[in-house]
Amino acid sequence: MSARRHILIVEDDADLRATLVEQIEADGGFTADAAADACEAQARLADADMRYAAILLDIGLPDADGRDLCATLRRAGHRMPIIMLTGSHAEADVVRGLDAGANDYVAKPFRITELLARVRAQLRVFDNSEDAVFLVGPYVFRPSARLLVEPARNRKVRLTDKECAILKFLYRAGAKSVARQTLLHEVWGYSSAVSTHTLETHVYRLRQKIERESAQPRLLVTDSGGYRLDALPMAQAA
Repeated sequence: MSARRHILIVEDDADLRATLVEQIEADGGFTADAAADACEAQARLADADMRYAAILLDIGLPDADGRDLCATLRRAGHRMPIIMLTGSHAEADVVRGLDAGANDYVAKPFRITELLARVRAQLRVFDNSEDAVFLVGPYVFRPSARLLVEPARNRKVRLTDKECAILKFLYRAGAKSVARQTLLHEVWGYSSAVSTHTLETHVYRLRQKIERESAQPRLLVTDSGGYRLDALPMAQAA
């Protein structure tokens, strides 16, 4: 089973907010958190333990214009897809939202199936773009270039396709452990010729590249019969 990707819903209408969370999670591919205003949204985005794949952002928030919040998030370095939700169909509003950094614009009322289709489409584009940049411990992870950059040591780590896929899947899982069989399926598919030994070999080689001490991994750790990607302690990242 694929790791469910996390979506942040920023919507001040309590009923719509609850409905969106329920229907998005019922789809099976996503989990959803909700924020009622810009302040709460920024607090959730500041949580280092949560990694959001996309944001659904209402224009009319009680403490900010959603388009201004979108622009603020882009200036702060948030690159995930942002889809604006609005009751307005005016062309000027759409243009302003896109100029603020939004990836797409959905007018209310909308069908949840259409909304999720737009989210998936934006995620497909993002995952293969140069903008897909993630922080992994002391590294800046650029999946499209199969590259880890460690700014503090002016070091670059080249990854193979499989190593990149393993890291990306574990990153999406957040703090959760991913079973070996799940990783095998997601990275290699349904090939009966591939065993857990193959995965373990790739993980071993990946640890050789990214861990300070590969025999005592602190970033790519073994957990509950699977693997988990941990945030690196500050003392080690220094």
